[in-house]
Amino acid sequence: MIVFDLYGVIARTQSPEARQRIVALAGVPGERFWEAYWACRPAYDAGQDGAAYWGAVADQLGTRFADVPALLAADLDSWCHVDADMVAVVHELANQGHRLGLLSNIIEDLVPMWESRHGEWLGRFAALTYSCRIGVAKPERRAYEICAESMGVAPRDVLFFDDNEVNVVAAREAGMAAELFVSPEQVRALSRAVMR
Repeated sequence: MIVFDLYGVIARTQSPEARQRIVALAGVPGERFWEAYWACRPAYDAGQDGAAYWGAVADQLGTRFADVPALLAADLDSWCHVDADMVAVVHELANQGHRLGLLSNIIEDLVPMWESRHGEWLGRFAALTYSCRIGVAKPERRAYEICAESMGVAPRDVLFFDDNEVNVVAAREAGMAAELFVSPEQVRALSRAVMR
C-alpha cells in the first residue's frame, strides 16, 4: 500500500502571492502573523471550526481582524492547488494496480472544496484519511494507525510519503516504511519495490 501526504506532495503549498494577500487582510506584520497562524493550526487541523481558529489567531496576536470571512476565503483558496506531475503519478500507480491512500492534515472547510475540484483523481484512492475527520493530526501516532486501519492493513504494510521530516519520523515510529518526498521520479522508483 502506498500512502501520500497531500500538501507538499500532491498539492502545492501556499504561494508567496497567496501568503502576501493573507497578511494584508490580517493587517499584522508577516513574521508575527505566521507564528500565530501555525501555532494555532493543530486544533484547526483536528476539527476546530474556521471562526474559532481565526479567533484563536487574533487572541494570540492581541488583535481583532477586520474581515474574518475574507481571511477565511483567502486562506482556503491558498490551499487548493495541485502539482499536475504528482496527479499523473497517482493515476499511473492506480492503473498499475497499487492500492493508494491519503493521510492529510487538513481543515474541515477544505475537504468539500478538494472533493468538488479534484474528485476525479481523489477517487483513485482506496482511503482518504483527513485529520479533521479523525480528530487527530500528524505527527501523532494515532493518525498513522487510523490511516492503516482504514486501508485494512497493518502500518508495516504501508509505504508513506510526506514532505515534512517530523511526519516521516513519526510514521516510521508507528511502523510504516516512510520516505521524505523529493520528486515524482522518487515515488515511481520506490513504488516498483512495493508489493501491490
